[in-house]
Amino acid sequence: MKEITIRELLKQNRRRLALKLIAGQEGLDRTLTSGEIHRPGLALAGFVELYTFDRVQVLGNTEMIYLRGLSEDARRQALETIYQFDLPCIVITGNNEPFPLLSELSNKRAIPLLRTKFATTKFIHLFNLYLDEVFAPQITMHASLVDVYGVGLLFTGRSSIGKSEIALDLVERGHRLVADDVVVITRRAQGILMGTGSDILRHHIEIRGVGIIDVRRTFGIRAVRLQKRIEVEVRLVDWDESLDYERIGLEEKTTSILDIEIPVVAIPIYPGKNITVIAEIVALNHLLKVSGIHPAREFNRRLVELMRRKRQV
Repeated sequence: MKEITIRELLKQNRRRLALKLIAGQEGLDRTLTSGEIHRPGLALAGFVELYTFDRVQVLGNTEMIYLRGLSEDARRQALETIYQFDLPCIVITGNNEPFPLLSELSNKRAIPLLRTKFATTKFIHLFNLYLDEVFAPQITMHASLVDVYGVGLLFTGRSSIGKSEIALDLVERGHRLVADDVVVITRRAQGILMGTGSDILRHHIEIRGVGIIDVRRTFGIRAVRLQKRIEVEVRLVDWDESLDYERIGLEEKTTSILDIEIPVVAIPIYPGKNITVIAEIVALNHLLKVSGIHPAREFNRRLVELMRRKRQV
């Protein structure tokens, strides 16, 4: 299970979310294990049967106005109701002034109390973007990822089949390397797969017989990019004469990565075959399909129309 400490959260978002620590410093090593945010309005009113206390608790204008309208005893009772739980942290939005009681309970229970100048709606929007990134499902694949004509092509296949060589050839032809050998894939919102390289291998390619190549320094900054959406998997397979390979392209095959379906194209490898040009065609063909043009279907439609006309003669 992924988790992040409140200390890391504060460090990474101090400027972006204008977060400031008010109290509860001893609890900065508490961990956040959920990518959700909760507003504890019902809990403050005493209903805790369904209280999701393991999330970041946000006190916005509604909660603060409600608390201000209570007597001191009722306010203490309401706050102690939520502070009895093992909360990761509490965030006060909209520059609302925290009650002294909030700081007192935060210090007593070692629950970080944070404050932001952003209004609740904006804070939740920005914070959700951050949490989606932190808690997004992620896997690592042995592959190469190249931006070809703006299309993220993920090259997969057995070890030493030539993925790195194809990636290097594409870079030499003006395309952009994202990652080689190790591709870190993250599932983002709306079913988007984003790929990037590992911190150690980023923008390097290993070519057997040559060694490690620094693509950014060799070809320039325009030859690389930090991340790219993965749109098509190009699966490199060994040539087998006994198999029938796709000849027309009417049937669109897909593969699943992190439960997201993307197109997959299997390309048989044999000596002398120009895989780099084929990879460029895969990218261009994908762009045509995205724009509503399907070459194989158009060809099939014309062929069927021609056969129909000949039968009528």
